[in-house]
Amino acid sequence: MTFWAGQGLAVGPGPDGRWHYRRSLASRVILLTTMTVGLAVALVAVGAYVTTRIQMQNSLDHSLMKRANAAAESNALLETGIGGNVPSWQLGAADVRIAFLPAEGHGRVLDQGPDIQLGTPERDVATGETESSIRTILIEGDRYRVVTVQTTQPGLALVMAQSLDDQDRILRRLGWVTIAFGGFGVLIAGMAGWLIASNGLRPVRRLTASVEHIARTEDLTPLPVEGDDEVARLATAFNQMLTALDASRVRQRQLVADASHELRTPLTSLRTNIDLLTMSGDLSSIPQQARDELMEDIRAQIEELTTLIGDLTELARDEPVAPTVEAVDLADVVDHAVQRVRRRAPTVTFEVFTRPWWVVGEAPALERAVTNLLDNAAKWSPDGGQVTVRLSDGVLTVDDQGPGIPEEERSRIFDRFWRSATSRTLPGSGLGLAIVRKVAERHSGSIQATENVGGGARLVLKLPGTEKVDA
Repeated sequence: MTFWAGQGLAVGPGPDGRWHYRRSLASRVILLTTMTVGLAVALVAVGAYVTTRIQMQNSLDHSLMKRANAAAESNALLETGIGGNVPSWQLGAADVRIAFLPAEGHGRVLDQGPDIQLGTPERDVATGETESSIRTILIEGDRYRVVTVQTTQPGLALVMAQSLDDQDRILRRLGWVTIAFGGFGVLIAGMAGWLIASNGLRPVRRLTASVEHIARTEDLTPLPVEGDDEVARLATAFNQMLTALDASRVRQRQLVADASHELRTPLTSLRTNIDLLTMSGDLSSIPQQARDELMEDIRAQIEELTTLIGDLTELARDEPVAPTVEAVDLADVVDHAVQRVRRRAPTVTFEVFTRPWWVVGEAPALERAVTNLLDNAAKWSPDGGQVTVRLSDGVLTVDDQGPGIPEEERSRIFDRFWRSATSRTLPGSGLGLAIVRKVAERHSGSIQATENVGGGARLVLKLPGTEKVDA
């Protein structure tokens, strides 16, 4: 009995088992498309080949087993075959080889061909341990399908072997055809991937070229949008970004222009006063009252510059630097702001009524906003006038006794650097109320301007919070 061992095919990774994706998107699309279609073609080809082989093998086994059973039941064949060497073609089996295997002794082949290497499966059939066997063996290098069945005579088995040359030849042809069509399919897949990459990614290339042009020229013209696919959505998102960037650039230019305009006045005044001091030479030649007025004017201009620069710094930030958020009692903030403004406006009376209101936010920013509201009310109130400050349920109301704000200007007084015609002769930069609005929005609140019962201006600041702070 001879045992045959099959040879295995070892498939392992190459020397570099990693994929490198430092390639263009088009090359990756071509590669992935080719690999996907190639894998699909390979799976179909292998499936077709295996299915064909199994069907041919089953058909051959069924036919061979049927013929062997018919021959085993033929008494004429048994008497003729056992009695002498009779060629298989004389028994009507020219395409097969026939042999008999007794339970004891050696088998005998009816034709003059090479011996059939019989083994344990065939011996088990002859001894009656199994009814039949079927397997593939090699006879002088040729593959044969061998069927063994029991005959009508006890202890005698009939062996029928049929060459697999025809089947192997057909399968080889099928294999070559499958490989050829598979290679052709991979080639078609590569061409399809190239077409997809060339046509499908053309909008992406156009978008890339447009963005590179914008980065090179700083031309923020919106990109053309075609269709409603992902590329169109990306172009729309770029346009939204360009719009926001253009608006930010416009605001930046406006801020610089307005700041330059506002800084020109105090700087001019300072330069004039300094020139007067320089030309006078000896300060003793200037009357004491004139010298005091001159120094007071310089001090006021420096304070105005300091305030203006602080306001510009505050407004130039999109977000505060390292904010400290905590629970703040707005009533305490109002009290501190009133004390500061009273020192700057001694001729104005402040009537204050507050109730506790806790706000989660930045104490310095809130105090700056409230101070700006009070400064604005004090600036517009006449000497001996009164500013009424009330805080209740998160609503801070500041009333002055000034001329009031025209209804058509109430929506603009919170814009940066905006000043009405009647306020241009008064000190200020037009940034205080803009800071109030920014602080209110940062704390999820609001600010609005109306008119009080006396005809003066009423500014209302609303901030969300609670009457009691959580422990």
